[in-house]
Amino acid sequence: MARPDRVEIVDVGPRDGLQAEPVMVPTADKIALIDRLSDAGLPAVEAGAFVSPKWVPQMADAAEVLAGIQRRPGTRYPVLVPNARGLEGALASGVEEIAIFGAASETFSQKNINCSIDESLERFRPVAEAALAAGMKVRGYISCVLGCPYEGDVAIESVVRVARELDAMACYEISLGDTIGVGTPTRARAMVEAVSGVVPVERLALHFHDTYGQALANILACLDAGVATLDTAVAGLGGCPYAPGASGNVATEDVVYMLDGMGIETGVDMTKLVDAGQFICDVLGRAPTSKAAQAIRSNA
Repeated sequence: MARPDRVEIVDVGPRDGLQAEPVMVPTADKIALIDRLSDAGLPAVEAGAFVSPKWVPQMADAAEVLAGIQRRPGTRYPVLVPNARGLEGALASGVEEIAIFGAASETFSQKNINCSIDESLERFRPVAEAALAAGMKVRGYISCVLGCPYEGDVAIESVVRVARELDAMACYEISLGDTIGVGTPTRARAMVEAVSGVVPVERLALHFHDTYGQALANILACLDAGVATLDTAVAGLGGCPYAPGASGNVATEDVVYMLDGMGIETGVDMTKLVDAGQFICDVLGRAPTSKAAQAIRSNA
């Protein structure tokens, strides 16, 4: 499979990146971050999640955030939706794309959404059907595709099975998440190649955390398998409240720097992207974890 000439970046920083922050981020700052990412040319910015504020309080203002952003033509603003109530909130906010999520690990599924893998898929089926009926696009996430914080290794066959089920729900794209960042290139590529046997690689995305510093290497291995969509988080934001020890998503700045150097188009303005990362890090009171952002700012 040829390496793609262009890669689509989905910045998940405003949702996956901020959801585990212990201190509430002001709504105005979330709006400003999303607008800055849009202005930097990101084709998709995950804007929030319509989940129970009891479980993810940082996302309690999702409706207010969506009402406040400047929607840029050509940019998508997907949100995470776990159930029918969440879908109602998304519809009321004018959302055009939702993401539903499952896990390849039974224990993680129980810890994350309090049900088995099969039960989670049955829960999401009517949500996906209703969203499609309303004219929405539906994206699917699979967590723990390369390892689980509770079970350790996860069988590739489990990832393939969940991918097949999400495909049957008419998810236009399936994002494969290394939730705790334990994967290495050979295993990452083998997983992608196995899943592409049931879902075309053109409809697969990668969502790799960088806990062990392997995310860029894993992405490169999977680009060579034909993957052309990457989930990243500005400034390397993130973690997972249900994955102890997981560090942030791979930094958008690092991925864009790598792709630019390889001659692969992203359409992202690096200067504006770095500025967006610095903005949210100033809000959070810490430095970006992105190596590229640190180097660019030190040389400015």
